[in-house]
Amino acid sequence: MPNRLADATSPYLLQHADNPVDWWEWSPEAFAEARRRNVPVLLSVGYAACHWCHEAA
Repeated sequence: MPNRLADATSPYLLQHADNPVDWWEWSPEAFAEARRRNVPVLLSVGYAACHWCHEAA
């Protein structure tokens, strides 16, 4: 699976770079791919509520 977040500049996106999910950064290419595949876009707003969940990782 491609790791599209490996070159991200956002600390939030980088912490998810090794997830087994085909994440895409917000881009025209991401929306074009969703249209091509006729699938919804699930958007993360970058909210992380639990400080300790991220400290323990």
